[in-house]
Amino acid sequence: MKRLHISFTLLVCCQWPLSLCAQENFSQATTTLAASCAACHGPHGNSMGGTPALAGLNKDYFIQRMQGFKSGAIPATVMHQHARGLTDEEISTLASYFSAQQRRTPVTAPMQSFRGAQ
Repeated sequence: MKRLHISFTLLVCCQWPLSLCAQENFSQATTTLAASCAACHGPHGNSMGGTPALAGLNKDYFIQRMQGFKSGAIPATVMHQHARGLTDEEISTLASYFSAQQRRTPVTAPMQSFRGAQ
């Protein structure tokens, strides 16, 4: 079990610097704007499930979807509110940012057994 925890820790620690490299070419304003998407779509657009991943999306597809949310042509529960708050330039910048991010499979914590803990 200890070996599994060490492996998990190493995996997370090794991925963190790689995600920083993907951000180096973007301004602080861009990474701050993209960070607002992380609450639902995960860090750097890598969703943990339940919402679509944005990392690695085609720029044109991202722009098309965001413009659709913004105009109301694509129905959504929340995205139309977010998209309406963005300028066309910000949408284009986010498209570039997320297309440059490497899509990663979510890392889940190892299952823990609580047997005998009563």
